Amino acid sequence: MLGLHFMNPVPVMKLLEIVKTIATSSETLETGQAFGKSLGKTIVIAQDTPGFIVNRLLVPFLFNAVRMLEAGIASREDIDSGINLGLNHPMGPLTLADLIGIDTLLFIADAMYAEFKDLQYAAPVLVRKMVTAGWLGRKTGKGFYEYK
Repeated sequence: MLGLHFMNPVPVMKLLEIVKTIATSSETLETGQAFGKSLGKTIVIAQDTPGFIVNRLLVPFLFNAVRMLEAGIASREDIDSGINLGLNHPMGPLTLADLIGIDTLLFIADAMYAEFKDLQYAAPVLVRKMVTAGWLGRKTGKGFYEYK
């Protein structure tokens, strides 16, 4: 048994996290790697832990951007532009949160917080309010930005 965690949007993103469990045999891992490579993906191996590699780093990054917005440190546009241009990311953290889905981000973060009890995974109040309001990002037409 192993897990395959594709990045979103799957056809565009090159990364595939293969999640190795305590029950994953070497043969199963090799089969999973071969499958991922046959799809043109670059493979990284993660242990079976909440968030794996990418989300374990991404959630605190996105939540810190939300906390900056909540605190009035910068506008959503300036936060996103700062990351676009200052770190050469293809999109800013608030735009990315809208793409992922605010509800999806909250679901991932809540699972990680339940496991680790680490405040970096605790959802900002604004995220919970947005989910309650149905502002889930691109899929609903409103999140940190509005979409037509």
